[in-house]
Amino acid sequence: MTAAPAPTIGVDFGTTNTVISLTHGDDGARLVRFTLDHRELFAFRSALSFHSLQGQGGAPDERVIEAGPWAIEAYLEDPLETRFIQSFKTFAASQAFTETRILNKRYQFEDLLAAFLLRLKDHAAGQLDDLPPRVIVGRPVTFAGGAPNEALALTRYEEAFRRLGFSDIRYAYEPVGAAFFFARQLKRDATVLVADFGGGTSDFSLVRFERDTDGTLRSTPLSRSGVGLAGDAFDYRIIDQLVSPELGKGSDYRSFSNNLPIPQRYYAAFARWDQLALLRASKDMRDIRALERTALEPDKIAALIEVLDGNHGYALYRSVSSLKEALSSQAEARFHFEAGSVHIEKTVARTEFESWIAPELSAIENAVGEALVQAGLTETGVDRVFLTGGSSFVPAVREIFLRRFGAEKIESGGEFESIASGLALIGREKDLDLWTMRAPR
Repeated sequence: MTAAPAPTIGVDFGTTNTVISLTHGDDGARLVRFTLDHRELFAFRSALSFHSLQGQGGAPDERVIEAGPWAIEAYLEDPLETRFIQSFKTFAASQAFTETRILNKRYQFEDLLAAFLLRLKDHAAGQLDDLPPRVIVGRPVTFAGGAPNEALALTRYEEAFRRLGFSDIRYAYEPVGAAFFFARQLKRDATVLVADFGGGTSDFSLVRFERDTDGTLRSTPLSRSGVGLAGDAFDYRIIDQLVSPELGKGSDYRSFSNNLPIPQRYYAAFARWDQLALLRASKDMRDIRALERTALEPDKIAALIEVLDGNHGYALYRSVSSLKEALSSQAEARFHFEAGSVHIEKTVARTEFESWIAPELSAIENAVGEALVQAGLTETGVDRVFLTGGSSFVPAVREIFLRRFGAEKIESGGEFESIASGLALIGREKDLDLWTMRAPR
């Protein structure tokens, strides 16, 4: 009698959401679910909040850490006194990011990730109490950032996951995980291109799936490519066009007898949600406050200060996300952002938005072409195209694949579950070294 396969766990730590999947015996992968206000969730928001509670009677202050949707709730209850961080995955591979100070304590990236994972485990209400020693963790093909250090990112991941008790930590490319999820639908042999669009990266993988005479599905990796931008980069284009000019970008300040432009670096922080949270606590904040006195349009700098001081990054994120979602189904939509006395409202046509993200669309299409070249294939050699991830709903993104491969080859689905479920299924593979890697020692 053949022994049942050992339990496996797949972790899709995403820029926007984190999803966990488990396998038991011969069953398929099932998602870990979380209950919040009688709602059942499996996409756990990749966010952290830190709040300090003053000790009583001379006792030391207590630092309260929350994660996921609970972090959002904590922030919304007390935004001025809560440090809220989202999209922190985007500096996993950054050598420039060494640590950040939060409530007078230093946090390295692995500290943030470990704190996040431990709170996620707590909120899983026992589902993650008996963890197997091995975990398959998703990783992008290309990490986000200008000069990402892949080895550094995996080393940081390693430390964080070891703190949860894992001793055998392996990494698999996120689009490969999605490919394993999609392969369950295949009725015949096929070469599959998987396009995974996350918050920080866009990743592509070509995999050949074939069935043996006994029905066993065999898979062969053909190529992979990626680019360190996706949904968050689209967000930045919206902010740069609609919000930053109302907060002083492009205006001048007076220095002695000269008019000088407001430094662009203050607005570059809006390119990444994690950096926006960090700007509030940086030395640049002192300079921004001083600029209000010499700015030729001081009201705009005052608005910038209010957005940062008021910790309104999450409200801005919601406004941007609402616009993107509306433009996925409408020819034009209304952008609305209100935070304190700051109120910005404008109508945006889908064609405008697509012109703003043209550089990102070009980079995405180039990465698709690179995956084909690496595999020695043309579009006709691809049988199926599987699109997954939030930005796969953006019409201009889908159009790249419709134009190159034709509508009959394209499928989508499992936008949140595909990677985690596929990673857990990879954990069952006999030749794990073919599909996974380890962090450098």
